[in-house]
Amino acid sequence: MASFPPTVNEKLIGRSRTVGELLAPPSPFDKKCGRENWTVAFAPDGSYFAWSQGHRIVRLVPWSRCFSNFSLHGVKNFVNSSHSKLARQNSNDDPKSQPREHVIDCGDIVWSLAFGSSVPEKQSRCVNIEWHRFRFGQDQLLLATGLSNGRIKIWDAYTGKLLLNLMDHTEVVRDLTFAPDGSLILVSASRDKTLRVWDLKDDGNMIKVLRGHPNWVYSCAFSPDSSILCSVGTNKTVFLWDMDKYSLIRKLEGHHNDVVACEFSPDGALLATASYDTRVCVWDPHLFPPPTPIFAGGANDRWVRSVSFSHDGLHIATLADDKMVRFWRIDEDGPVQVAPLSNGLCCAFSTDGSVLAAGTQDGSVYFWATPKRVPTLQHLCRMAIRRVMPTDKVANLPIPPTIVAFLSYRI
Repeated sequence: MASFPPTVNEKLIGRSRTVGELLAPPSPFDKKCGRENWTVAFAPDGSYFAWSQGHRIVRLVPWSRCFSNFSLHGVKNFVNSSHSKLARQNSNDDPKSQPREHVIDCGDIVWSLAFGSSVPEKQSRCVNIEWHRFRFGQDQLLLATGLSNGRIKIWDAYTGKLLLNLMDHTEVVRDLTFAPDGSLILVSASRDKTLRVWDLKDDGNMIKVLRGHPNWVYSCAFSPDSSILCSVGTNKTVFLWDMDKYSLIRKLEGHHNDVVACEFSPDGALLATASYDTRVCVWDPHLFPPPTPIFAGGANDRWVRSVSFSHDGLHIATLADDKMVRFWRIDEDGPVQVAPLSNGLCCAFSTDGSVLAAGTQDGSVYFWATPKRVPTLQHLCRMAIRRVMPTDKVANLPIPPTIVAFLSYRI
């Protein structure tokens, strides 16, 4: 696994190519506070990109069209009236086949975003399912927004209409994540020390409160099979939850400061967590061996704000307070590419993994091309196996120890 040896000179590492920028319009001096872009998100099908622009505003743009605009009109795009041209389409067009840009006023400062899509065969966990206010079809795409006042608002991404208003948290909703299995189970992480589980197929009813964090919960993430939830927060906490039983599996210990971000690898075999202790730790969430640290803070020992796993399962992106974004390979020492970014707060890979988006304190978003390397056949086979087989079952396979080590990401 990658590390950050002191011999690495980041000035000699290749720079990532800038793809584009969405710059927030200038704000009056008295509105400088509250512009922070705390979260960026790509829709699971790649149709939309969303970010919190600050001052209660969330913007959704059709990602393919936005990406094409970067190629046609240059890197910089200001988020103002010129972008409204994206929304000027025939009102008779199907919004699913012709996605349009939306500007959503959420009524309070937005701290978190998450896209969720529905699969009809995934039924609600509610016993009484005879009647529901909403019946989500296969093509339904929802956007959840977590607000400063503790509310969660659910929007139709295709129309921009408000569908649900979830009220139970008493503090800031710091993060949101949908179960990847299409069940529309939503988990929210809050500064009120709790995680709450909502069933949107049951009209947004809350089905469970997960308690155990001693203080703020910063982030949460589902495993790809939706069976495990990771939550991180203050006091060095990293918790793993069984989402079938809604019970705590284990607390992972290895960080030395608040843990602020987490994400599983696409095959669920690895878990990355980012902390104010300047490190990213990569764990095996199944066997709980000692963590593998990635020293992503650089020589300045600055806080790591965000971490994201690429969909190829080979690359991890980290965003730190030393004004750098770094791309790491899980099998190499040191970053493979870097990019400068001041005042960065969050980052996320696009659905196809070709672009990394990062949000900043002034409400803008910056995009870079990600490192390109064709995955080996061995790695593709490893990902296919690890999607359906945890580490303990891999260890019992009648195969040579070297192959077991490879499948377990130890070599």
